Amino acid sequence: MGLLNSVSFQRLQGGLDAATKRQSVLANNVANADTPNFKRSDVSFESFLRQQESGLKSSLSAKVTDSRHFQFGTVTGIPAAVVSTDETTSMNNNDNNVDMDREQALSAENQLRYNSYVEQLNSQITMMRTVVQGG
Repeated sequence: MGLLNSVSFQRLQGGLDAATKRQSVLANNVANADTPNFKRSDVSFESFLRQQESGLKSSLSAKVTDSRHFQFGTVTGIPAAVVSTDETTSMNNNDNNVDMDREQALSAENQLRYNSYVEQLNSQITMMRTVVQGG
């Protein structure tokens, strides 16, 4: 097993990918704040990761002895970020549902989340470097 293939690194990579995708989606929302009939989108990742970690999946897993075998049951893969569009609400007379204050708050929260993922990743790399190079 490679040092960078651990589940914790995969989770951090998934978090970084989700935060990057979320920032792009939020920027698109802001850019279309005055576009008639535009509906805002959001990215879900952390909730899927929490569900996976809380064990909402089956505890039965298949033994894989060959890379060509199908995997089923408990899989250690990290869920992908999902973009969803809110088609049910309208905030303005033009049927747009972008609230600039909300988008800015979500963007700030996303930046904090991204920074924490980077800090955790750096910390794990530092620990691995210390182990490999010695105290």
